[in-house]
Amino acid sequence: MAWYLNHYECYRCSEHWTDEWSCMCDDECPNCGARHATPIDSEDLTLQVLAEAGEFVVVRSPDTAEHSPDYEEAGRFASEALAKRFAQLGAN
Repeated sequence: MAWYLNHYECYRCSEHWTDEWSCMCDDECPNCGARHATPIDSEDLTLQVLAEAGEFVVVRSPDTAEHSPDYEEAGRFASEALAKRFAQLGAN
């Protein structure tokens, strides 16, 4: 399942906050409670490249993820460049 880090700015009080979720959904302002704030930006966190013991591991949020990304390993690589290339191709 896709996983995103959503960035918000409140239309009422100008509060800035982030929230991770499986979609780019509206959120409630943690400062003033204004509802239905739409993300001003989102980062796709579905695939991540992590350094681990001299290797680079690509992890992916699976289709079964619901309330957290539940990352699963998709591949291990000797270089960060190879891992990033794999992630760019969608780790299929």
